[in-house]
Formats: sequence, C-alpha cells, structure tokens
Amino acid sequence: MVSVPCSKCKRECSAEFLGTYLLVLFGAGSVIVSSVIRGFDALVFVAGIFGGTVALIILLLGKHSGAHINPAVTIAHAFAKRHRNDLILPYLCFQGLGAVVAGLTLRFFFLNRTVFPADLGSTELARGVNPLYGIGIEAVGTFLLCSAALTATFYVKKPIWQAALVGGTLFCLILLFGPLTGASFNPARSVGPALWAWHWGDEYVYLIGPLLGAALAALLFKQVENAKAILGSRKGGINSSNGELDLPLARCEEVSGCLGRPVPCKSQE
Repeated sequence: MVSVPCSKCKRECSAEFLGTYLLVLFGAGSVIVSSVIRGFDALVFVAGIFGGTVALIILLLGKHSGAHINPAVTIAHAFAKRHRNDLILPYLCFQGLGAVVAGLTLRFFFLNRTVFPADLGSTELARGVNPLYGIGIEAVGTFLLCSAALTATFYVKKPIWQAALVGGTLFCLILLFGPLTGASFNPARSVGPALWAWHWGDEYVYLIGPLLGAALAALLFKQVENAKAILGSRKGGINSSNGELDLPLARCEEVSGCLGRPVPCKSQE
C-alpha cells in the first residue's frame, strides 16, 4: 500500500504551514505599513510585529510542531541531530508553502496596482551594503536567532519564556540589522513576498546567509553538548538519587516526533 506523504505528521506540518503563513503575512505586512510611518518609529513597529508574532506562534503552535516557522531553524535542529531526518523535508516544504500563500494573500490587497508598496514587504540590501557584507550580516543574525531557538527548545521549559527568548531575540536583531539588510534571517520570509512582487535583486543573500548562520549555530550547540558530556563523564555521571548513570543530553540519540525535542534516555526515565 502506498502511504500518503506526511500522513503521520499532518498536525505538525499544518502547524508549520499556519505559523509561517502568519509570520510572513503580519511581518511583511508591517513592512508595507511602515513605508507610511518611516523613521525609527517604523523600525520599532516592524520589529515589534515580527517579534510579537513569533512569540505568539510559539505559544499557540509550539506544542504541535516546535514552531520552527523558519527553514534556517529547522536546518539548525537537523544539523545538531535534534530533528528526525525523515521530517526535515516536510517541514521545509510546508514552511515554504506557507510563505508563498502569505505573499499571495498580500498580493490580493493590491490587485489593481502595477507597483506594489515596499515590494509587498520584500527584503533588500540598503544602499551601500554589498552582497558579501549582506551575507555576513544575515549569517550572524541567523546564527544568533537559531542559537536562541535551540536554547529555548532544549533548556527552557516554560512556553512563555521560550516565546520571550526567541521573539525578543528577533526583535533586537531587527532593530540592529534591519536598516542594513531588512533583517530576514529566514529564507521563507524573503521568498514569499519576493515571488509575488517579482523582486529578486539580492535574494541569494537571504538564502546563503541564513544557511551559513544555521550551520554555525548547530555546530556551536553540538560543541557545547559534547563539552557537557565530557564534563559529566569526568564527574562520574552517577545520579545520587537512584545510583544509575545520568546520561547528558548529547548522549541521547533519539528525537521525539516532529517536536525536535530529545527523548529521555532510558536511564533518565
């Protein structure tokens, strides 16, 4: 019998689709609105909408899919060996689909126009910022964002603090880098509006930069976990409560469902 793709993770993929759709719709929409406000107030407005939307999505949908809503975050989890390999492609596909549908939704608001305001919220490099510099900025920003996401997933227990950490990080990053690159840090967020506005000037910057940043964040996470494992083994790693070997996170190889969270080792259950 032929199985339907993603038949066993419909809830997770639906959550990724909806979350990415909302992020791009409200985020890129805020960029369109900010073209009227202008100035530093516009930057704070955009940063607040993006950060607030991400935080809200984590609170509402995080329990279903982990609320990656960003291909870079999914890739960081995958590189860090904290996401099932067979779920990487479904996540990426539904994130991309959500962004494209969000871009189409924004396009419907301007059916009678040939020139779209703010190119439907597309990201672009500021004047004087060359593509190589832009890739570096996007890589650094994505590195910090993915590091925050990994930390929230594996070290922060309460959803409200997870939302605050990731949403707050994105808010600060947009304030810092927004005037230079538009502060995407998310390939889906850039591609969705660009597709319908047909604004492809520097789009490769928003693909290469986030991928590099995600890989670096995953590498750092693995190094930290390995260091913790070594320190734990030197201390004996014995759980005084039950006398069993207390294996650290880096030693647990399985990952649960689509959530990207580690399954406790048998010795920790």
